[in-house]
Amino acid sequence: MEKRIVILGAGYAGLVCALQTRKYLNSSDASITIVNKHNYHQLITLLHETAVGARSDRSLRIPLQKVLHDKNVEIKKGTVVKLDPDAKQVKLENDETLTYDLLVVALGSETEYFGIPGLKEHAFTLKSLNQARLLRAHIESCFARYPLEHKRELLRFVVGGAGFSGIELVGEFADALPRLAAEAGVPLELVEIYNVEAAPGILPGFDPELVKTAEESLKARGVRFMTGVPITQVEPGLVHLKSGDTIESETIVWTGGVRGNQIVVDSGLETDPRGRAKVDEHLQSVNHEDVYVLGDCALILNEQGRPYPPTAQLAWQMGAACGKFLYHDIRGGLKEDFKPNIAGAIASLGRKEAIGKIGKSFKTTGKMAYFFKDASNYRYLNKIGSVFTNR
Repeated sequence: MEKRIVILGAGYAGLVCALQTRKYLNSSDASITIVNKHNYHQLITLLHETAVGARSDRSLRIPLQKVLHDKNVEIKKGTVVKLDPDAKQVKLENDETLTYDLLVVALGSETEYFGIPGLKEHAFTLKSLNQARLLRAHIESCFARYPLEHKRELLRFVVGGAGFSGIELVGEFADALPRLAAEAGVPLELVEIYNVEAAPGILPGFDPELVKTAEESLKARGVRFMTGVPITQVEPGLVHLKSGDTIESETIVWTGGVRGNQIVVDSGLETDPRGRAKVDEHLQSVNHEDVYVLGDCALILNEQGRPYPPTAQLAWQMGAACGKFLYHDIRGGLKEDFKPNIAGAIASLGRKEAIGKIGKSFKTTGKMAYFFKDASNYRYLNKIGSVFTNR
């Protein structure tokens, strides 16, 4: 009898899961429905590039139909509002209800604001193409307004958080601001970029030698780092710091943390305090074995018992593994435990420059590191059967 598989989310984990599942199972084994709020897949690891106009947002948008057109996978555009694992139902925003035999939850994460007053209301975030487009339009507006209003806060840009997302964004800022200033006829020396981080240094937990390289490169291009200084409050045009200092700015972008999807928390799946679903060695919910949880909304622990950081490579590896697990659920056989193979970590520092660690010991910087980052993007696109469009 045909099983009904429903996959929620067409991000890195969900899309790869759909492709791999159909690779192993034909339509007589299972129907596959993938639900996504947009009719396209987003390359969110490159959002920092389109946020400052370095790459067209169209190039980060891959139509789902293009990838899945011959895979016999139903694409349903919709927003999930509720999961009911006990009833095996998913409710969508338009009041449509889907039923399933096996469910894959890959809904991604939400921004963690840590209870900082005003941060959610007054800061930009960078978790979708629409948010990137909004930020880009705002930045361009700031430069266009300055010759008319002469407010210094229009040319002062604050990025909260100095993890990979924050550093990649300030790197793009550093490379894009000279162009934006020239186009608006604004003296470049008036433009300021601040990167504020609560931890003692940038890129917490990353290789110290590479961190030093990144910091030197970014400082040379005008980035001002404020580390060990948490943001305590944000008001319109004003950022308050724990040190008592304030920064007047019309632009604050928050990249300082993520948490699990609230829909998962509300569903009754067992989660940790950060809202990530607890899963077993086969990526199944610990209290609902017919529900798989992948990507940023799943809690995956490393050998030291610490959560893996949410990355695209971890997400699509989970998606690929889940395809095999679904095959065994329907066809039988033993499941192998999921064991991530983290090839390394690379952070771009702007146009054609990056730092990275490949494997356990190989370090790379500059253009070579950027080449490795580009190569990892092409590797992923090859896996899903797509290519970059024109910038």
